[in-house]
Amino acid sequence: MAKKTVNVAMIGAQFMGKTHSNAWRKVGMFFDLPVKPVMKVLCGKFPEELAVAEKYGWQETSLDWEEVVARPDIDIVDVCTPNFLHPPIAIAAAKAGKHVMCEKPLANTVKEAQAMLAAAKKAGVKHMCAFSYRFSPAVSTIKQMMLRGDLGRIFHFRAAYQQDWIVDPNFPRVWRLVKKHTGSGALGDIGAHIVDLCHHLVGPVAEVCGALQTFVTQRPLTESDTGISGKSGEKRVGRMGEVDVDDAAVFVGRIAGADTLASFEATRFAPGRRNFNSIEIYGSEGSVLWNLEDMNYLQYFSRKDPGHLQGFRRVHATDPAHPYVGAWWPTGHIIGYEHLFVHEVYEFVSGLGKSKVTYPTFEDGVACQKVLEAVEKASKTKKWVKV
Repeated sequence: MAKKTVNVAMIGAQFMGKTHSNAWRKVGMFFDLPVKPVMKVLCGKFPEELAVAEKYGWQETSLDWEEVVARPDIDIVDVCTPNFLHPPIAIAAAKAGKHVMCEKPLANTVKEAQAMLAAAKKAGVKHMCAFSYRFSPAVSTIKQMMLRGDLGRIFHFRAAYQQDWIVDPNFPRVWRLVKKHTGSGALGDIGAHIVDLCHHLVGPVAEVCGALQTFVTQRPLTESDTGISGKSGEKRVGRMGEVDVDDAAVFVGRIAGADTLASFEATRFAPGRRNFNSIEIYGSEGSVLWNLEDMNYLQYFSRKDPGHLQGFRRVHATDPAHPYVGAWWPTGHIIGYEHLFVHEVYEFVSGLGKSKVTYPTFEDGVACQKVLEAVEKASKTKKWVKV
């Protein structure tokens, strides 16, 4: 007997559209699912971006997201657009009774994020905020360690998400550098990930103090402001445009209900750091470290080891004992960035018939958005701000 199917519509066909397309296409090949996802419609803003639809595996294309989310044959809407479009699409999809997966940050403001959550709850649909790094086998292993209390009382959470893709002042002003489109710069784009990892692994941030900085305040304008790469050959229009978001954010925080100190750095101005998402957790019984550029490993120090054997051990998180790995390759055969999105889709589809889910929801997106907004306020007031 054939499995029941669910029809998926994805809105947005750029960088995240590519990663999500790969995930929808591969998830059923490696994981057993309660229902089979059908890649029904790819929706984009420009006809030329939809040229990839057949290659990515989508059956149809559309330039009208409103028509797509209202279609009775669509069960899931996957939102991969620039941030400012997340609220109208997700809210419309929820009102139409569709389950919604949405990229992070959930919205540009707390108010918008809360409206998205309210719409999803009222409609009774499943909702995910796509914090993909939760789905690394190493990070999932660290989560298990935290639940067991392996590190004891937590003293410090330290995170740094460092990139270097806009260090060149001649890099064009893409949409991620325009506040009305993106909400904030490095803070919301990559800082959101490390805030969520803190919430997921250690606990919610209760108050913050920090600073934002824009190093390059004007950049060349191009005929199109899409994309994350400056190598696309976009035609320059001969004018400069204002950059009104942060290039870097540095902030500290306190964890609710604990005396844990947390520190965060999110920057796109760290030459040599291509996509260095790193976390460190230090506790009374041990410590654990992980970074995305070496994502198949975690480092673990235990104070319970004999004195003459104490030191950080490098744990290869590719054994089936680690979450998700059993669906992939034999031990030691590493996985990559794209696999995290497959795990994400697997969890979302597997949770469609469940009353309780373990993946990040719009509630987690709202919690993260509150921290981002508090950091912006703290930077302006130069004072501690409660979340």
